[in-house]
Amino acid sequence: MAGPMHALQAMRAIVGREVAKFMRQTGRLVSALVRPLLWLAVFAAGFRNVFGMSVAEPYDTYIAYDVYIAPGLIGMVLLFNGMQSSLAMVYDREMGLMRLLLTAPLPRGWILFCKLAATAVLSLVQALAFVVIARLIGTDLPLWGAHTPHLLLAAVGSALMLGALGLLLSVHVKQLENFAGTMNFVIFPMYFMSTALYPLWKLEESGATWVWQIARFNPFTHAVEWMRFALYGKDAGLSPWIVLGTLALCFALAAWGYDPQRGFGALTKRGGGGPPGGGG
Repeated sequence: MAGPMHALQAMRAIVGREVAKFMRQTGRLVSALVRPLLWLAVFAAGFRNVFGMSVAEPYDTYIAYDVYIAPGLIGMVLLFNGMQSSLAMVYDREMGLMRLLLTAPLPRGWILFCKLAATAVLSLVQALAFVVIARLIGTDLPLWGAHTPHLLLAAVGSALMLGALGLLLSVHVKQLENFAGTMNFVIFPMYFMSTALYPLWKLEESGATWVWQIARFNPFTHAVEWMRFALYGKDAGLSPWIVLGTLALCFALAAWGYDPQRGFGALTKRGGGGPPGGGG
């Protein structure tokens, strides 16, 4: 039992550290909520009558545009926190903290999974805060019912997948100053070329074939669709499997990338265990 207990203690310490750090950064929560709430309160209101939402799965009747984009905005919260957490990973690596963690007497993959779990916890806290405020300003989301466990599973799976994607990015971004451009290169195409703001069939109907094809294979599309269908207790088809498959692939590649014997992780580039910039 010493091994499992030690592993759980490490997870509690890492997750607790990230949560405590987040609690001291109130501006981080505010900035995480301002962006999707502006989209909900301003963009959805302005385009309410422009984007007519016909009856299509998973909806049984016509819906307001703000109701349609709400799952996509929840996905936006999860996506941005996943990327921000990967920025924190790069910072921790620059400061040497990740090197200390990765020398702990625990499997490297478990240490990284603990970091991923911390990212998912913070993502879900921010998503919950967004949902509460969205309900208060009048967005009608069916959160409670027999489908609630399915909705929680979809949210957790999506948070883990987007966190794993950020973790994978942090393997390849070697310097902190290069990360902002990388984040924009990933976040905006991933968000806008998805079903977060418009249904997939509208993209095909409008003739934007290449955007439609990208959106079909975009894992963020499937994260949003999984949450959207789960809200109404409907079968999301292949979306859950695509999300979980992407999660497994991104995490496996990230864990492989942090293996110093593979040769392309930043820890190896710095020469193993020596201090940054050290040497005679």
